[in-house]
Amino acid sequence: MPKKPETMSYEQHLDEVTTQITEIYTVEDDEAIRMVMAAQEDEYFSGHDDDPSICTLERAGIDARWVFKNYGKNAKKPGLKQRH
Repeated sequence: MPKKPETMSYEQHLDEVTTQITEIYTVEDDEAIRMVMAAQEDEYFSGHDDDPSICTLERAGIDARWVFKNYGKNAKKPGLKQRH
């Protein structure tokens, strides 16, 4: 039987997404935090808060790539509802 992925709290998940953005894309902490906060403000992470079982290390990597793509400096302006 496959092992169930280890979950983390919502706050730990956001921290991990931020950390992965800084590590994968070599951006400064404050820029990664800005991106994650913008995605959070646009309710991208609301499903994670509702269902903590999706707060896994693997999902943090997926979320980090999505957040960078949609909220990085060259992305569309934050505040627009993004489909995910």
